[in-house]
Amino acid sequence: MKILICEDEEILLVALEFRLRKQGFDIVKAENGKIALELIENENPDLIVADLMMPHVTGMQLIEYVRNEKNDPTPIIIISAIEEENTILEAIQKGANDFIGKPFRPNELIVRIKKIFQEKEEPHI
Repeated sequence: MKILICEDEEILLVALEFRLRKQGFDIVKAENGKIALELIENENPDLIVADLMMPHVTGMQLIEYVRNEKNDPTPIIIISAIEEENTILEAIQKGANDFIGKPFRPNELIVRIKKIFQEKEEPHI
């Protein structure tokens, strides 16, 4: 499974890449939203983890692009230090599948990613 990580904090980006690769995931990473859009087009990730506050293109704009312009159901997990209820609700309403507030434990993200992949594989009755 290929995961796109969009995060402008380099230390967090490298740490997430390391932890997720250890779990057996294929990782592509973007330091800003513009690069993330290019990778979405070229890499077709199975899941996107994106920060809300990124240079060039925000996480919210990324959600809108994936859901509205591409009409793509790829799961999106938003990570952000902004924990205002309205922001979280807006991200979910626009199409994010999950929201994790910073700081967070990498294991929490891993559990949520595995849950999303498990739900994608389960047959719907």
